[in-house]
Amino acid sequence: MAEILHWYDFTCPFSYVGQHRTAILTRRGLVVTLLPFQSHPEIPVDGMEAGPRYAHVYTTLEREAKAAGLPLRWPDRIPNTRRALAAAEWVRRNRPESFAQVHRDLFAAHFALGEDIGDPAVIERIAQTGGELDEEAVAESEALGRGRGMKSTPAWLISGQMITAFRPASDFERLARNAAEEA
Repeated sequence: MAEILHWYDFTCPFSYVGQHRTAILTRRGLVVTLLPFQSHPEIPVDGMEAGPRYAHVYTTLEREAKAAGLPLRWPDRIPNTRRALAAAEWVRRNRPESFAQVHRDLFAAHFALGEDIGDPAVIERIAQTGGELDEEAVAESEALGRGRGMKSTPAWLISGQMITAFRPASDFERLARNAAEEA
């Protein structure tokens, strides 16, 4: 069976709702590998103010999150996610049985609970890595994505096709069906 690669960032609201799209793929029996990609490395280490969210895209994201059963509370600040991504990647590589929960919990901390996932104490409480990080693996994942034409999150590599725009759930149902038939 062909592996599907999915790149995410914990502060990307499209990646947050993208958890639902990835679940569509896995329900079809497809194997999806989740890979970190820091969408905004320019965000300072101590984060930055989020600013107002009035555009239509935010209303759409709120509707999509609700339909996916994901609580969404827009955070006041946007953290630098490098450390959170590196901790999650360390968990994926060293404690794979814990990764899915850590991945969900880091997203929830940011988008549902309003916690600062740039704070090392929050990251450690969730990931429980003993301070271990795998920043080199994050850089490798980002290079892999960029090498395949990726520029932003979320992104999925499905059957050799890079899906980089946020798409409706129905598109993922079709993509999952086609990928399952090819396998």
